[in-house]
Amino acid sequence: MGVLMSKKHQVEKVQKCTSVISAFQQGVKERAPSTTNQGEGSKEEREGPTEASPPPNLEEKEEAEHREADSKAGPSGTSQQAATPAPTRDECKVNQEAWNRLRDGKGVEPEDLDKTGHQLTPPAFVRPKRDANVDQPMEVALGQREQPVNDEMCEVCEVWTADNLFPCRTCTRVFHDGCLSEMGYLRTELLQEMRETAHTATGWSCYYCDNVNLLLTEEEMYSLMETFKQCKIIPESCLVSDELLQYRHFVSKQLFEKDLSDEQEEEVLAQFAALDPEKRGQIEWSDFLYHESLGVLKKFRTENSLVRLLSAKERDHVRSVFMGLDLDKDSVVTGAETRWAQQSWFQKLSKESQSCNVSISHVGPISDSSPASSSSERSTQKDDRPVSWDDFLRESAIYILAARPNSSAMHIRLPL
Repeated sequence: MGVLMSKKHQVEKVQKCTSVISAFQQGVKERAPSTTNQGEGSKEEREGPTEASPPPNLEEKEEAEHREADSKAGPSGTSQQAATPAPTRDECKVNQEAWNRLRDGKGVEPEDLDKTGHQLTPPAFVRPKRDANVDQPMEVALGQREQPVNDEMCEVCEVWTADNLFPCRTCTRVFHDGCLSEMGYLRTELLQEMRETAHTATGWSCYYCDNVNLLLTEEEMYSLMETFKQCKIIPESCLVSDELLQYRHFVSKQLFEKDLSDEQEEEVLAQFAALDPEKRGQIEWSDFLYHESLGVLKKFRTENSLVRLLSAKERDHVRSVFMGLDLDKDSVVTGAETRWAQQSWFQKLSKESQSCNVSISHVGPISDSSPASSSSERSTQKDDRPVSWDDFLRESAIYILAARPNSSAMHIRLPL
C-alpha cells in the first residue's frame, strides 16, 4: 500500500512538471507575436497608415488633374495666374460643373437659381443629329414668302395672354417676361432690353436661338471641348487679347504645325475687337463660345447643311434683302452687294428709331441702311461677279446664323 502511494505521488509530480513546462512554452509563443504587434502598432502610430488607406475616388482624381492643368501656363493662365496658388477643392468643383454645363448645351449658366423658391425648372437641351440628306440642296423659292405665324401660348407656362407675350425674332416661340424672370434666364437689365426690342425691327432671340452653340452635334461639341481643355481654357471665364492669341497659336500648331504669321496675328486682334464692341479689353465667355461654335460649323458643315439650319423667319428676311438688292428684278445681284448684305446682318438699329409696329421678319438693313439707300456706296466696290438667289442664300447662311445672338459682338468677320 505504501509502495502504491509512493508511485502515485511520483506520477502526480511528473504531471505537474509537464503541465508547468507546457504552460511556459505556450506563454512564450503567445508573448512573441504580441510583442511584434506592439512594435508594429507603435510604428504605425508614428508613421501613419500606409497600405490600409483607401485609393482616391474619381472626383479627387479629376480635381488633382484640374489643379495640375491650372498650375501650368496657357491661354487662360497668364503670368499673373501662374503666380497665384493652386485652385482649392471648391474651385475645382466649380470648374467641373462648368464643363458639365458646357457639355449639356447650356454654354452660360443662368444666375444661381433659388431651388427653394417658386422658380421654374429650365428646359433640357437636346443636341441635334445629322440626317442622311443634310448636305443635299434645299429648295427655297424666291417669290414665295413663308410668313410663319408665332405661337399663341407661352413656351414656358403654355398660357395665352395676348399682348403680354414677347416673340422670338428667329423662331415662332413666344414668352411671358415673368416666366423668363422666374426661370432665371434673364437678369434684370437683359429682361428690360427684351421688353424694349422684342416687338421692334431689331427683335430679340430667345434662349434657344441666342445660343448658337446648341447647333453643334454631340461629336462636334466633344471635339470643341477637347480643344478647350488642351488649351487650358476655363469655361465661363472672360478672355483678354493675349489669351486669345495664345489660343490661336496653339490651334495653329495642332492643325498646321506652325505658329501664326504676323498677318494672322493681326486678324486675331481684329476679331478680338469685333467680339469686344464696348472696348472693355476682354471678351465675354458667351461671345467666345459662339464665335468658336460658328467656326466649327463653317469648317465641318457644307453650305447646303447650313441653309437647312435657317428658320422660316430668317429665310423670309433673306428674301426681303435679296429682292431689295435686285433692283432690275433679274434674280441676280453682284458679289459686292452680297458682301454688303452679309456685313449688314450684324447692324443694330438705334432704339430711338425703332417702331413697335414693324414686322419682326424685317430684322436687318432697313431705313438708313436699306439696300436702296446704299446703292451708291455699294457701286463703288469692285466685285461684279453675278450671284444668283441660290448662291446668295448659301453664301450668306453662316452670317445669318452668326446674327442670332442678342449680343452686339460680331461673331464672324468678313474676309478682307
